[in-house]
Amino acid sequence: MILREKDQTAIRQRLTPMTKPVRLIYFTQELECPTCRDAHELLRALTDLSEKLSLEVYNFVADQAIAERYRIDKIPATIVAPAEGELRAIRYFGIPSGYEFASLLDDILMVSSGDSGLADASKKTVRRIASPVHLQVFVTPT
Repeated sequence: MILREKDQTAIRQRLTPMTKPVRLIYFTQELECPTCRDAHELLRALTDLSEKLSLEVYNFVADQAIAERYRIDKIPATIVAPAEGELRAIRYFGIPSGYEFASLLDDILMVSSGDSGLADASKKTVRRIASPVHLQVFVTPT
């Protein structure tokens, strides 16, 4: 079991405020991906903890057209998206465990509520951006 009973209880409680359903869209490949199986198992265990979470799984090679649509170029990859539409989708590359797991839960809650948590002044600034922006956040415990 990837999540201990104590952790499952805490995660269920953490996800209680979800207002709208959220899709976890996962891209994997069994060969040449040492962390894909663990990431898949973690996401499956997570979606079992809330009826508002669903998991879609795609093969990175066999479902190449879908991977391209979501701009997935490496695996494992997880997209956190609203049940309807993909406007506010957040993408994770790698296994979302350790420190990243808490961020994944926060992102699920943000996507569910449709609220980024940004201050009104920041939202106003972001709305003035006229061209596409590619934002990447790199996380490491070191």
